[in-house]
Amino acid sequence: MIGAIKTTPLLRFSSVSSISRSISTLILAEHDGGAIKSQSISAVEAAKSVDKQTSISLLLAGSGPSLQQAAAHAASCHPSISQVLVADSDKFTHPLAETWARLVQLVQQKGGYSHIITASNSFGKNILPRAAALLDVSPITDVIAISSSNQFVRPIYAGNALCTVRYSGNNPCMLSVRSTSFAVSMDSKSNEAPISQVDLSTFNEDSVGKSRYINHTAQVTERPDLGNAQVVITGGRALKSAENFKMIEKLAEKLGAAVGATRAAVDAGFVPNDLQVGQTGKIVAPKLYMAFGVSGAIQHLAGIRDSKVIVAVNKDADAPIFQVADYGLVGDLFEVIPELLEKLPEKK
Repeated sequence: MIGAIKTTPLLRFSSVSSISRSISTLILAEHDGGAIKSQSISAVEAAKSVDKQTSISLLLAGSGPSLQQAAAHAASCHPSISQVLVADSDKFTHPLAETWARLVQLVQQKGGYSHIITASNSFGKNILPRAAALLDVSPITDVIAISSSNQFVRPIYAGNALCTVRYSGNNPCMLSVRSTSFAVSMDSKSNEAPISQVDLSTFNEDSVGKSRYINHTAQVTERPDLGNAQVVITGGRALKSAENFKMIEKLAEKLGAAVGATRAAVDAGFVPNDLQVGQTGKIVAPKLYMAFGVSGAIQHLAGIRDSKVIVAVNKDADAPIFQVADYGLVGDLFEVIPELLEKLPEKK
C-alpha cells in the first residue's frame, strides 16, 4: 500500500502570486558525444510542471567541439528551453563536482533562478549536494511528481511510501528528479533557443582542484542504455558465476534489451556495478522487465516499480518478486533460459 506523508513547513511564503511571476528554472545538463543525454531532457520536462510560465535555461559545461555540438542539440531538443548557457573552459573537460558546483554558484548569482533541477543520476547526485551547500539551501532529491512550484512528491522507505514535501526555504529550490517519472512529450515544432556564453572571468579557480580526473572506463556494447531501454533483462545471484551470467547477455542480445543485475550479483563480481538496478543503482521503467533468479529485495523493487510489465522466473515460489510481477514462472532458470534462447528468433 502506498501512502502519503505531508510535512509541515517551517516557513510560509507571504505571497504565492508574486513568487509565481518570478519563477525561472536552471537545468544542469549532461552531454556526451555532442548530444544532450535523455535524462537531462526529462529534467526539462519536469521543469514544465513547476509552472506553465516558467523560463527554462539549460546549463552546459565542457570544452572543445563536442560542447558546441551539444549546445546546438540543446537549442532544439525541447521547445520549452528558453536559452542555452555554455561554460566553455578546460576546467570543465571532465564533470568534477567541485568545478561544477562553483559554476552553478556563479550562474545562480548572476541569474537569480527560483529553481535548479538536474536528473537523479550519477551526474546529478555528484553535483547537486555540493552546489546546494555553496548556496546554503537544502536540496530535495528523487522527485517523482511536482504538484506546484514549492510542493513535490518523493519516495521514502525504498519506495513503500510517498512523501509530499513543501519547500519553504530561500531561493533557489534545488531538485533532482527521476527521469523515469517525467516522460518527454515533444511538440510538433521545436524552437531554436538562443545560445549564450557564461562569463567565467570571475570564476575562482583557487577554490577548486581538491579532486582530479584519472580515467573513465565503460563497456563497449551495442545494447541500449540501461536507464532508457524499452526492455531490460536482469540476473540475480542465483546465476552463481560470471560465466553463467553470459546467458542473460545472450538473451538480451536476442531481444535487443539492456542487461541489468541485482546488487548481490554485482557484489559477487558477476558484472560491473554500472549494471546494478535498484535503490542504490539505476532506476528503470521499461515496457518489459524480465528478472531471472531475482528474489525481489525491497531495495531492488524500488528501482523497477515503474516498469510496465514485470516477468519473474525463480525456483522459490515464495520469492517477493512474485508479489509485484505481472507474470511469474516457478522454475529453474538454468532450464528456462536455454529453452528461451532456443525458441526465440535471432534479432534482425
